[in-house]
Amino acid sequence: MDKELIRQRFAAARLTYGEQARVQHLVVLRMMELLRSYLPKKPRCIYEFGCGTGDYSRLLLGLHPDRLVLNDLCPEMEESLTDILTSPCASFIPGDAEQLDILGRTDVITSCSTVQWFTSLPDFFQRCRQAITTGGILAFTTFGPHNMQEIRALTGNGLYYPEMEKLIGMLPAGFRLLHASQEVRGMEFSTPVEVLRHLKQTGVTGTERRMWTRSRLDEFCHRYIERFSCNNGVTLTYHPVYIIASAI
Repeated sequence: MDKELIRQRFAAARLTYGEQARVQHLVVLRMMELLRSYLPKKPRCIYEFGCGTGDYSRLLLGLHPDRLVLNDLCPEMEESLTDILTSPCASFIPGDAEQLDILGRTDVITSCSTVQWFTSLPDFFQRCRQAITTGGILAFTTFGPHNMQEIRALTGNGLYYPEMEKLIGMLPAGFRLLHASQEVRGMEFSTPVEVLRHLKQTGVTGTERRMWTRSRLDEFCHRYIERFSCNNGVTLTYHPVYIIASAI
């Protein structure tokens, strides 16, 4: 993972993310629904990594924790969190979540649509276990192997998305699985160019390095329409995965 490239792409998309990230917003709502059902009590401290523009963070603030620690790889995201950070319980720590120390003990470590960008999930989950209080919760969403399958099929480029069962197997001893589920959601766009614009405006192009020449774009559009057409244009697949575990 080129974390600097990822940071640049998400920072550039922070003003358009909210409008474009429709599936991610639905994922946030579902994650909050699940988290509420598994929280054993009012959380004292919640640590959210990969908070982005704060879609999930605002719902976490509604749980009324004593402390809400928000983290993101992009320091620029703090500009999108000003309404949240007016709360005396909320703070923002920029940096790579895989490298930052999680200070103190926390009741909930959570994230939406972030861990697919990590280098070593088993190591990160082990660090989470050391920071979570007994009975506390690790709750995160990521994406499964069908995610953006159209892009991978046409460009050969994309993130590695492990099967849900493999993700569960990465949880270290000391966690008890409470919930695991997945779903496949399709989005429709009028043209393949609109798909590319959507991806750019949500920042999820952090592994793409090749330039889009006119000939490459024309070929991409032709093949996309040929293989992934629908009544309203073309499709793009999302494959959200939800996992919640308790520290024992």
